[in-house]
Amino acid sequence: MLQEIKKKAIAEYFWMNRPWVILTGAGISTESGIPDFRSPHTGLWKQYDPMEILSTDVLFNKPELFYQIGFSILMKFKHAQPNQAHCILASWESRGLVKAIITQNIDSLHIDAGSKKVLEIHGHLRTAHCMKCLRTVSIEKLESLVNGGQIPPHCSCGGIIRPDVVLFGDMLPSSFEEAIKMVQNSPLLVIGSSLQVSPANLIPSLAKKLIIVNLDETPFDNRAAFVLHGKAGMLLNFLDEEVKKIAERV
Repeated sequence: MLQEIKKKAIAEYFWMNRPWVILTGAGISTESGIPDFRSPHTGLWKQYDPMEILSTDVLFNKPELFYQIGFSILMKFKHAQPNQAHCILASWESRGLVKAIITQNIDSLHIDAGSKKVLEIHGHLRTAHCMKCLRTVSIEKLESLVNGGQIPPHCSCGGIIRPDVVLFGDMLPSSFEEAIKMVQNSPLLVIGSSLQVSPANLIPSLAKKLIIVNLDETPFDNRAAFVLHGKAGMLLNFLDEEVKKIAERV
């Protein structure tokens, strides 16, 4: 009963402080079959450390390792589909409850679900580019070159082609600066993020109001107005139902 009362209180708080900026991490996509590499024993990441395999050091100095292992693992997630949580967030945006989504994920599932304003601060797997001439190619083109045995894959100018994801050792894109500015004047709902990755974990410290929805505890739980621990899809579905009831009353 106490948990139900808490969820209804969160829904009221969410409604009264709309529109929200959303920050999502790997936990929102686990229900789409994409493992969170920071959790123990997550299948594909048991054997390899993603902080090493998916780094600029390995890309530049051991490209065979990057493309044969790291890139091939990333591509296994490319055909994942949006889950209930992604779809609810897209619906909230269309209803004026959400003004933007900041995501640490590279899976494009927010865009696939229909969200319009998405800041992908760790890049995405839709395209790749040549590091020499900066020409952009589709991720399918890069995958074709790698599968054809061209490692590292080369552009016609001779430069190496890399995916448009932010690797460990990369600078963050301009979308991160936009995210910082946006959250300073907005309430923030964090979903499925451990809030342990720097500098993305700066974002919740700047928010004027904060709600956290995550499977486990985070370093920011004590700073949040409300915290819900559990799977994103189930918890967002409950909040969505409560918010709809509130909207019908006003």
